[in-house]
Amino acid sequence: MLRTSRLLTSLTAVIALTTAPFAAPLAQESPFYELPDLVELQRGGMRDVIEHYSEDLRALRRFWDVSLSPQRTAQERAFWEVWRKGLDDLDFDALVYDDQIDWLLLQNRIGYEFDRLALDAQAWEETAELLPFADGIISLQEARRRVEPLNAQVSAGRLHEMVDVVKAVRARVCTVADDERESADGEGAPIVVDRLVANRAASHVRSLQRTLSSWFRYFDGYDPLFGWWCAGPYEELDEELKGYAKFLREKIAGVDEDDTDTILGDPIGADALQMELARELIPYTAAELVEIANREFEWCDAEMLRASRDLGFGDDWRAALEHVKGLHVDPGDQPRLIVELAHEAVDFLEERDLLTIPTLAKNIWRLEMMSPARQKFTPYFTGGEVISVSFPTGEMAHEDKLMSLRGNNVHFSRATVHHELIPGHHLQGFMNSRYMTHRGLFSTPFWLEGWALYWEMQLWDLDFQRSAEDRVGMLFWRRHRCARIIFSLGYHLGDMTSDECIDFLVERVGHERRNATAEVRRSIQGGYGPLYQAAYMLGGLQFRALHAELVESGRMTNRDFHDAILHGNSIPIELIRAQLLGTRLTPDFQSTWRFYDK
Repeated sequence: MLRTSRLLTSLTAVIALTTAPFAAPLAQESPFYELPDLVELQRGGMRDVIEHYSEDLRALRRFWDVSLSPQRTAQERAFWEVWRKGLDDLDFDALVYDDQIDWLLLQNRIGYEFDRLALDAQAWEETAELLPFADGIISLQEARRRVEPLNAQVSAGRLHEMVDVVKAVRARVCTVADDERESADGEGAPIVVDRLVANRAASHVRSLQRTLSSWFRYFDGYDPLFGWWCAGPYEELDEELKGYAKFLREKIAGVDEDDTDTILGDPIGADALQMELARELIPYTAAELVEIANREFEWCDAEMLRASRDLGFGDDWRAALEHVKGLHVDPGDQPRLIVELAHEAVDFLEERDLLTIPTLAKNIWRLEMMSPARQKFTPYFTGGEVISVSFPTGEMAHEDKLMSLRGNNVHFSRATVHHELIPGHHLQGFMNSRYMTHRGLFSTPFWLEGWALYWEMQLWDLDFQRSAEDRVGMLFWRRHRCARIIFSLGYHLGDMTSDECIDFLVERVGHERRNATAEVRRSIQGGYGPLYQAAYMLGGLQFRALHAELVESGRMTNRDFHDAILHGNSIPIELIRAQLLGTRLTPDFQSTWRFYDK
């Protein structure tokens, strides 16, 4: 299988934890899913195989739509088992080169899904005791999916029983072990819960509450007996679930329901990080990646001191940074600046014939201003076909307005507009929707964010910066990418708290505290994968190493190199390297590329 290394023994052992709901047997006597004829599908290329896989999996998940369901997990496991065997039965050597890459990508994806099942089982094991009513709610929804006959009176009894179950488990939950503590009803030992597990369990309760609501709304109204029997018990159970979720989050996790400031994530640990690195074909440990970040930080620090001296601030880089932060446009003038910077970047690229930029791509991007609520998670630009601009609004507090102005100053912006538009995310999205579209299943932040960060490096090397202030702006972001590796991996390894991550960005990079807080909140609570923040710098370094190997050596032109990457869609960069070098591929391909040798 496509792996940098086998998962650690402790992760393998987790598979033994696949108890309900993650290891329930299939309910059907006959298979729910049968593998299509992959040999026949493959005649049209692996694109057809991958599209068939993607559609079948989406359909399976639409039917088994409860994420905590034992049936869903069992069906997914069976699905991946038959697909893994089907891939193994294909003649790999008979495939054309692009199809061999697609075969490896799909094999790697399926292997990752099996690994995720093991980790999901471990995560469930930590919350299962808090959710003894889960199977009852799930079974109601899945009986509906199978269109089984409904007995309204029996269903009402089940709802009523679950009310008592929720009350009983809530009475047992506490934060600190106390041998003398007794549950409210005098039955059952206390359940001592870590605040992170409690927060995760609260999310599960809310998910189950939505599932129950979907079930109830389906029957209510058209079946008069259903409403007569079930309306009261349902409303009582719904209120108990709502109160239990609030109790877990507020009393156990310690975060008020309406608290949008406290940052509470869910660190995944070393084993899961190793699994994620294997998926991305990164043959480094988390510790080695932190060391790479520290070495890149050293370069950035030296350049920042040089820029500070050129500005007349000596070795006081913070003073130089403060000077640059003050160089912002007036409120309301940021859109004009963005347009100017976008055109400047395109002109710079085309004058040097660095890559092909379709005319339509240059003309269709749009600009929107970011809401104050979203700026709590994203204090800077985000990009794509629409660049969303973070800048102060009239309703913000005075201090927040000033920090937003300073954090989105002219020279910081000049270092990020091309990251978000062209040659960065907008051009990437434009090309991904037109070339190798089936590879969207394998999208990776190492390609997505790495490419945009690579261009920040390339433009520095090509003297895109016009002044020492520009250099400070570009270096601020480059140091930020180094810091992202350190604090995001440190958080998931349990070495740094969210507050320590914020302090690190303020003290080591020079962020405004409001913006540092938003960055950490985005990283921890924003729905990003655990390696997403590290992928910026690391993906950029991968592309940079590949550029040195192929362009600086004279084997490819800049235009051919960059166009080839954009035409291959978002896949692990080591496979891009294999394709551009013409590396012979085998079904047991292993990730070995040590792309950083400084």
